[in-house]
Amino acid sequence: MTALLSATNEVWPQWLIFAVYMAVILVVAVVTRRKSASVEGFMFANKGVGGWLSAFAYGATYFSAVVFVGYAGKFGWNFGLSAVWIGIGNMLLGTLAAWLVLAARTKRMTTTLAARTMPEFFEKRYESKYIKLFAALVVFIFLLPYSASVYQGMGYIFEAALGIDAKWCVLILAGLTAIYLFLGGYFATTITDFIQGLIMIVGIIVTVFVLLGSPQMNWGEGLAALWNDPDLTLIPSATTPAGGTFLDNQLFNVFILACLTSFGMWGLPQSIHKFYAIKDGAAIKKGAVISTFFSLIVGCGAYFMGSMVTRFVDEVPDGNFDKLIPEMLVNNVPSALLGLIIVLLFSASMSTLAALSLSSSSTVTVDFYKGYLRKNAPEKNLNILIRVLCLVFVAVSAVLAIVEVDAIVSMMSLSWGAVAGCFVGPYVYGLYSRKANKAGAYASMITCLVLTFSLIIGLGYYVLRAAGGDPSFGEAFKAGIGKSPFIGVVTMAASMVVTPVFSLIFDRRCRVGEGLLAAIFPAKYPSDEYVREDGATTDEARTEPAECDAGNGKGTVEFLAEFAEKQCAGLHAADDGDAPQDETDKA
Repeated sequence: MTALLSATNEVWPQWLIFAVYMAVILVVAVVTRRKSASVEGFMFANKGVGGWLSAFAYGATYFSAVVFVGYAGKFGWNFGLSAVWIGIGNMLLGTLAAWLVLAARTKRMTTTLAARTMPEFFEKRYESKYIKLFAALVVFIFLLPYSASVYQGMGYIFEAALGIDAKWCVLILAGLTAIYLFLGGYFATTITDFIQGLIMIVGIIVTVFVLLGSPQMNWGEGLAALWNDPDLTLIPSATTPAGGTFLDNQLFNVFILACLTSFGMWGLPQSIHKFYAIKDGAAIKKGAVISTFFSLIVGCGAYFMGSMVTRFVDEVPDGNFDKLIPEMLVNNVPSALLGLIIVLLFSASMSTLAALSLSSSSTVTVDFYKGYLRKNAPEKNLNILIRVLCLVFVAVSAVLAIVEVDAIVSMMSLSWGAVAGCFVGPYVYGLYSRKANKAGAYASMITCLVLTFSLIIGLGYYVLRAAGGDPSFGEAFKAGIGKSPFIGVVTMAASMVVTPVFSLIFDRRCRVGEGLLAAIFPAKYPSDEYVREDGATTDEARTEPAECDAGNGKGTVEFLAEFAEKQCAGLHAADDGDAPQDETDKA
């Protein structure tokens, strides 16, 4: 242990810590495999996940290596301490507000509608068969580049810290994620997310303090230098740089990035999925608090770490912002801590990649295969197919990462903006408005897709011509991709406007049936009782014997598995609301 902690400029401590981590994840996958025997178990852990596990799953999915490496590095370099406001927005809007506004209604409505994916939710909520196909295509196409960005973010730190090619990192990350996801499904994901979340919390706290205590920062001295620099201080500058456009304004960019990375979570299938699987109202309240503190430590900590990068790195390595954080960490932290950081980033990437893979594979299985190709497919076949598709999705995204189709930040921003822009309006209004209908949902998706590609090209030409250039179409397209954060926010705002407007215009022709509205919008939403899918309330479920007793001399991994089972006691717990009181409500 002493040799491990005292080692400097050596690689073996990093490999040792990483090997132990991989072994734990593999054991978890084997131990939890029995919990994914059905499609419901594979996708949702039988809809009984408790507050702690749900909160860590949400947070671990939220903050991947894209944030730690891409966002923290680029925006820490450009904005300094001002980048922390992005983390604060993620904590308040992307986490706390999302849980308070969406979680309970999502749980209730998806159980009432028996919807297992977001496209299936749209189909049943809006009584439209083909909207599911449209939404499923959006999910599958745009989540692939996001998953590729997750690989790339991890690849850079591996290359810098361990001296191996980034391609090997991609292969290790893909292989390990595929194994535990294939064997254990969402239940294994919640267990590993809990472990990974703890690693992320400890890792970011230790890293921040080590960097603050380094000679380059010297605690208050370095912070004072950042504070006194007008370009790197906590309050973003509202002045547009000479020769620039409004898109180059620091205050404007911080605001846009906070909105994109916060409200984007409101429309992303992999984040909303956590609310499908949560147990009950008590778990939702607990999860909201825990997840908010998780975001405070991990999210704000990541951007604060990035804000210090200018004190450690003099210039952008090879002109690539994605290499800033790896450069800072490799040259300024002890070997053992660097091993923990590698595990931290690997954990963040694995949790996000697993969530993306599960979301995309479930979309293909439930929405395409069962929805259109083979409606009476046996449960066993679906369970096999969804596992195989998880492997396919992981493999395809790995190939995209290896060929390096684009930069991390642009890929993530484009994916977040396109998917969230298409879905946020239909999803939020679908939860809260009786008047929302399929016309508004279709209009949102079509408008946001057209707007996304129009703005990419239009802004690309605008930016390059403002700089005095005469760009080709390809150059304009590439420059427009670089403005993905702004485009994403515009499409999300458009979705929130277009959905109610078109729903109102086509209210008579596309109105949802009264029977469905009565079922999904009951007269009251009591907070102390939940309806289970087997017809029993959670009050009845509380009288059932507990399924596991934590501890009992078990090993660490088995104890964590049993802890998760206890979190999942009262399986199939559904949503906020009364048990059906009559046959009309049951319908």
